[in-house]
Amino acid sequence: MTTEQNIEIIKSLYNAFSTGDMPTVLGLMHPEIEWNEAESNSLAAGNPYIGPDAVLEGVFANLGDKHEYFGLQDVKIHGMNDNMVLATLRYDAKVKVTGKAYKAQAAHLWTLNDEGKITAFQQFVDTKKLADSEV
Repeated sequence: MTTEQNIEIIKSLYNAFSTGDMPTVLGLMHPEIEWNEAESNSLAAGNPYIGPDAVLEGVFANLGDKHEYFGLQDVKIHGMNDNMVLATLRYDAKVKVTGKAYKAQAAHLWTLNDEGKITAFQQFVDTKKLADSEV
């Protein structure tokens, strides 16, 4: 895949996520995707999540259960070498239990295979903002 094709795949993932189209999001993932949440993030306890079902249950379902709302803002996509794509963005969210909202800076590093399936994800995020919103 070309860098431009990889960028388009990741753009389509964020577009699908923003509309709640989880079948499309999960369909872009390789069956054995290795998904890692940022260290010190409460969801990192499940690292690595292997496969789309593990990501759905361990990450996306937990985000939905935990948050009154959870959105992505200012997403910028950057093509890289070796079938990698970097996204820089902000999380705009509010935790149900505490009622605390946060806007956390984040980066997502995506790796794709030659067929255009996402094989790996690594999150980088301001984990202090996430932790502060949970207490």
